[in-house]
Amino acid sequence: MLAAVALASGCGIRTTSVPVDAGAAPSRVPCKLPSADVTTRSPESVAAPVYLVCASQLVTVDRPVPSGAAGGADPLVAARALLHQVQQAPPETERRAGFSTAVPAGLRVENPRTDDPAGTLRLSSQPEDLSAEALAQLVCTYAENEALVTDGSVVLGGPGTYPPRGYLCTSQTKSRPQDVTTPDVLKRD
Repeated sequence: MLAAVALASGCGIRTTSVPVDAGAAPSRVPCKLPSADVTTRSPESVAAPVYLVCASQLVTVDRPVPSGAAGGADPLVAARALLHQVQQAPPETERRAGFSTAVPAGLRVENPRTDDPAGTLRLSSQPEDLSAEALAQLVCTYAENEALVTDGSVVLGGPGTYPPRGYLCTSQTKSRPQDVTTPDVLKRD
């Protein structure tokens, strides 16, 4: 009888009367695409990493963007191309692997205002009004493109009079996108 009690209590999980957030439940969804699944590209496009939601975290997939939208391209051109890709419903192979997007289809990105800090992108919605997952997807996707990063952060504003803010894509943002993305303090000239 003592052996049975010792075995039952030795499972390593202690009971508690306080709710504990132990993170998302494990998933059997692999969040990986089959290696044979290669994104079809034309000579005028390049593969760009885009963050999608999979198993309650952000995971990159490669999506084709026009070659003019990659690397050191015009920031607005790059931002629009990447936004278009992150808004797209994942194709069947990505859906089967567990990928989805939270970025609304109607979201747009516009030019900064004349008094905005350098590198600002203006969205058609206030960044804070987006779901935490959508904002994290957008920030991390933009953070992968050097033309869209200013002093280590992605600077986003909305259509309102609120000043733009710098957002960071951290390992915590990627592992828990449902948490609010913390704005970075912007350096003013």
